[in-house]
Amino acid sequence: MADSRNAGRPLSPHLQIYRGGLTMMMSIVHRATGIALYAGTLLLVWWLTAAATSDSYFDLVQAVFGSWIGQIVLFGFTWALVHHTLGGIRHLIWDTGRGFELASVETGARLTLAASVIITIAIWVIAYGVMS
Repeated sequence: MADSRNAGRPLSPHLQIYRGGLTMMMSIVHRATGIALYAGTLLLVWWLTAAATSDSYFDLVQAVFGSWIGQIVLFGFTWALVHHTLGGIRHLIWDTGRGFELASVETGARLTLAASVIITIAIWVIAYGVMS
């Protein structure tokens, strides 16, 4: 097999040249939140299975989710859900042919990030208000 360095073609600059920007990070985070949502859905299935199994098993799962580590995981799941949804809306807007100007892309990325944090905190504040 011939050596590709001698093929007379330029090599792709890949990560040696490109500097990571906000939009690149948002793309990566969008994919990561999709994976996190899959894992979070497994936790939801665990909770529903426990609810259908027995009171003692449900109490165990509730204790796990009610612990400080469980609360952090649930907060992360909530943020992933909100962030992925807002990213999906951003992509939907792009599907209409709008928002491709560089300034719009940057603004959309910043808004998606800020709104996902604000909405997640609002959801948890409301949830704790209802539980009290």
